Amino acid sequence: MQFLFAGYVLDPGRRELQRGTEVIAIGPQVFDLLTYLIENRERVVSKDDLLDAVWAGRIVSESTLTSHINAVRKAIGDSGGEQRLLKTIARKGFRFVAEVREAPASDGARNPATEPAPPGETAAPALALPDKPSIAVLPFQNMSGDPEQDYFADGVVEDIITALSRLRWLFVIARNSSFTYRGGPVDVKQVGRELGVGYVLEGSVRKAANRVRITGQLIDAATGAHLWAERFEGTLDDIFALQDQVAASVVGAMAPQLERAEIERAQRTPTTSLSAYDCYLRGIAHVHQGSREAIDAALPLFAQAIALDPDFASAYGMAAWCHVWRKVNGWMTDRARETAEGARLARRAVELGRDDAVALTRGGHALGHLADDLDAGIALLDRAIVLNPNLAAAWFLGGYLRVWHGEADAAIGHFARAMRLSPLDPETYRMQAGMAVAHLFAGRFDDASSWAEKAFRNLPSFVMVGCIIAASHALAGRMEPARRAAEHLRRLAPALRVSNIKDWLPIHRPEDFAIFADGLRKAGLPE
Repeated sequence: MQFLFAGYVLDPGRRELQRGTEVIAIGPQVFDLLTYLIENRERVVSKDDLLDAVWAGRIVSESTLTSHINAVRKAIGDSGGEQRLLKTIARKGFRFVAEVREAPASDGARNPATEPAPPGETAAPALALPDKPSIAVLPFQNMSGDPEQDYFADGVVEDIITALSRLRWLFVIARNSSFTYRGGPVDVKQVGRELGVGYVLEGSVRKAANRVRITGQLIDAATGAHLWAERFEGTLDDIFALQDQVAASVVGAMAPQLERAEIERAQRTPTTSLSAYDCYLRGIAHVHQGSREAIDAALPLFAQAIALDPDFASAYGMAAWCHVWRKVNGWMTDRARETAEGARLARRAVELGRDDAVALTRGGHALGHLADDLDAGIALLDRAIVLNPNLAAAWFLGGYLRVWHGEADAAIGHFARAMRLSPLDPETYRMQAGMAVAHLFAGRFDDASSWAEKAFRNLPSFVMVGCIIAASHALAGRMEPARRAAEHLRRLAPALRVSNIKDWLPIHRPEDFAIFADGLRKAGLPE
């Protein structure tokens, strides 16, 4: 039996933990500890339980147990601060809280893509993969025992195919081809070979009374490894609304996983054989990290992608957005020149990418920041959402432009939508920071500091987050943490002053700037 959770596959029989195609190195006792926690996920597991199961009752130190728990968290991409997957229950023990799906272990079946066909069987030649990520969405299994629910499952799959087709960087197999696999067992490796795709999405629908549960799994067609799995539930009160909701949720949650898998693939590609798209993916990986060094590494990669493909709209947009990030964090060395260059790249992105949601998102946001044209930026972000309603970046960057425009509550709705669409997004800290500044301008200082602290834990070098922490604590009367935050700001951005905040952030409403400035002043930032 295999256990699938948060993009990972744990196979106790083979003693392997995988994320995508990568086998994660993990010590024997850490593996046993993770397995025991997953197998007993329905309850809180005490320290004594763990000692009995993993150490056969031997006495071990508290620090040994703590280090092994930390090693489990590190292996599955969790942390003691977030505790998304493994929670510590004070004075009780631990509980594995991630959604887990069980699947049969690999049975060693023949791989039609790599093994010869049995005598008398002619193997069809494998189709070449397209030059961009490719996926087939198979018909979802109807687990309800009610044949009348087939139409509902088919409607969900058709909506997902339509939504995925809006992603210009993705090659999507048409419904008529993928639906030839309806009924009977499916070998995803064979599907990948016969349709010429790198990924397969499969799922199931189960109906009970008035409720429907839908599961989806994203699989690497070359290896059969599970990259992502999720469950969605709703009521049948409005069956078509539920279809739309499920399709949006599946695509929104899955798209970052696809992108992450492609980034990992590009990073394994020899640097001597880069295509424009590989350069672009490598740049994206650096952008997600958010540090100054990462952005410095991303810009030349986007420039190389543009040199290889001068019409690559999204590459222009991401390059422009790098200049935004440099401005927001005070990293520009020649502000006038870099601002002009970023605005030029942004205009080229939206000119080339009128129907490219990513280009409009990054380019439109950059125009709002670098050309101080919030109205045009908001219009471009709104168009991006029409083109791809499931693009989390369009929602949260559109939220930022609304914050600077003075629409704090509307912005909060955008940030919430982005986090719901992509709960494991590598840019979550940017969404959290947006929530923080929106609550600050709305006068909800406790909410502002709470969201800002979450973003800070992910990226302590984010200058705007440091400003929000300092200002929100000061405005709430918590002067000691406000002063500590101001000291951190002075180390991060020595040139930052209350008087030049508008050079960093395009805050349009005088009332919003007054709140920010008052909080920073009280926290001790120089005038």
